Amino acid sequence: MSPDILSNPILQFAALVLLSAAARLIYGRNPTFRLVANVAFFILLTVVLLSHDIEPYTPDGKGELLAWRIFVGTAKTIWWIGGAMVLVSSVRLFLILERKPREGRLIQDLVVGVIYLGAGLSVIAYVFSVPVGTLIATSGVFAIVLGLALQSTLNDVFSGVALNLGRPYTVGDWIVLDEGVQGRVVETNWRSTHLLSATNDVIIVPNSTLAKRRLTNLTSPDEAHGVTINIRVLPTSPPATIEETMREVLLSSNMILKEPMPSVNIVALDSNAVDAELSFRVSNIGRVSEAKNEVYDLVFRHTKAAGLQLSPPAGSSPVDINVAQDNLLAKHPGSAWRLLNTLPLFATLTEDEKEALAGSMKRLTFRKGAVIAAQDTSLTSLMVVRSGVAVVERDAGSGHIELTRLAPGDLFGERGVLMGALEPGNIRALTFVVAYEIAKDQLAAVMRDRPSLADELGLLLSRRIETEKHLFGEEMTPEGSHPSTLTAKIRHLFQMQHAIHRKPIILKQDG
Repeated sequence: MSPDILSNPILQFAALVLLSAAARLIYGRNPTFRLVANVAFFILLTVVLLSHDIEPYTPDGKGELLAWRIFVGTAKTIWWIGGAMVLVSSVRLFLILERKPREGRLIQDLVVGVIYLGAGLSVIAYVFSVPVGTLIATSGVFAIVLGLALQSTLNDVFSGVALNLGRPYTVGDWIVLDEGVQGRVVETNWRSTHLLSATNDVIIVPNSTLAKRRLTNLTSPDEAHGVTINIRVLPTSPPATIEETMREVLLSSNMILKEPMPSVNIVALDSNAVDAELSFRVSNIGRVSEAKNEVYDLVFRHTKAAGLQLSPPAGSSPVDINVAQDNLLAKHPGSAWRLLNTLPLFATLTEDEKEALAGSMKRLTFRKGAVIAAQDTSLTSLMVVRSGVAVVERDAGSGHIELTRLAPGDLFGERGVLMGALEPGNIRALTFVVAYEIAKDQLAAVMRDRPSLADELGLLLSRRIETEKHLFGEEMTPEGSHPSTLTAKIRHLFQMQHAIHRKPIILKQDG
C-alpha cells in the first residue's frame, strides 16, 4: 500500500470511524470501556485533523473543491459530537447522587442535554459559519410560542428538576400527600412521580403537583417508623398500675424496636376511663399492621392477667360487666382455672376436666432477672405464664442473642415435656413473673382421657417449630416437625394408645 494512501486524511478518518463503530458494537454496554473508547477516538481524530491543518474550532475551511469542503464539514461535526460523547460518558459514569443512579438520572439527563445543545451550537458556528447570537435572537419568537404551548409540560419538567435537587424523597421512600394519597416511590422521571399504594395500585402524580403540595416522608431520615396506639381502661386501678401494665405490654412485644425505648403516657383520666398512649417504633412501615396486631393481642392478655377491664369508646354509655365477672369468680375463683380458660390448647376440655387440671397446677413466682430455665436443659413440666414478661436468650459465646419474649398465656417447656428436646436458650424474667406448672404426669392423665389432645399438641408444636426455623435457623430446631410425626412422638412418650389401633403398644426401654 502506497504512503500516499496511508497519509490520506479521508481514509484515516474513515478508518477511525469504522474502528470506533465496531468497538462500540462489541463492548459498548460497558460504561468504563465506552468512556475509554470515546476518549481514544476523540484524541486520535484530533491528531488526524490537526496534522492536516484542519482546525475544528475555527470557522475557516481550506480548499475550494466541493468534496474537500464536505469532508472538512463532516470531520468537524464528528469531532464536536465526539467531544460531546466524551463528556456525556463521564457524566453517566461519575455523576451519581449518593450512589443511587436512579435518583440522579434526571440530573444526568439535564447535564447531557446541555452538553449536546452546546455541541450543536458549536457545529452551527464553526462548521456552517452561522452567527449563533443572530440565530438565537431570531428564534426568540418561536421559543415564546413553543413555551406557551408546552407550559404545563415545562412546569412538570422544571418541578421535577427542583424536586431532584432538593431531594425531599428518593425511590423506595413512602410519602403521604396532604390529600391523604400515600404510597412508595417506585419511579421519578421528567414529568411525574409514580407511587405504589398499599393496595398495589400505581398512582401517577405530576411533578408540578408534588412541588406545590405538602408531603410527609415516612421513611426519612431512616426506615424506622413511629406508631401510636391509644388504650382506654376502666379506672378500677390507679393510673400508675395501668401504666405499668402497658409498659409490660410493650416490653413483651417481639415486633417493635427496643431502641429507642417505647413509652407509655397517661393522657386523660375521667370517671369512665384511664386513657393511655402507647408509642413505639418498627423497623419499617411495612411492619406497622403486624406490630399493631401483636400489641393489641398483648394488651388483651396483659389486662386480663392484671385484672383490668377495657373501657368502651369515649362518648359511649358505660357497660356494666361487674355482675357477669362476679358470677364467674364466684363459680371459679381460682386463678389457675381462669388461666386455663384463656388457653386455646385446652379449649376442648370440659368444665370438670379444666377444674381437675387446675387443681393440680402449681403456682411459681420468679423475681426480676431470675433465670427460669437454663439453655440446653430439658424441662420436665409444662409452664404457662400467668403474668409478667420473660425473654428467651441464646448464649452465643460473644454475647446473648434474643430469640423471643413470653407474655401472659404463652407456654414454655413443651419441648422437654412432649419431645425430650433441650431448651434453645436461657429463659429469664424481665419483670416479676407468675407462672403455673403442669407436671408431666398430670398432663399425661388428661391426655389419656382425651387422646385428641395429642393431635392438638402436635399441631401446636409444628407451628411453633416452623416459626422458630424462620426466626432462629434450622440448626436450632429439632427434626421431624410435621404434625403427624410430632403426634406419634407425643403418643410414644406418654405411652398412649393410638386412636386407630386398639391393641396396647409395647414400648422398649432405651439403653
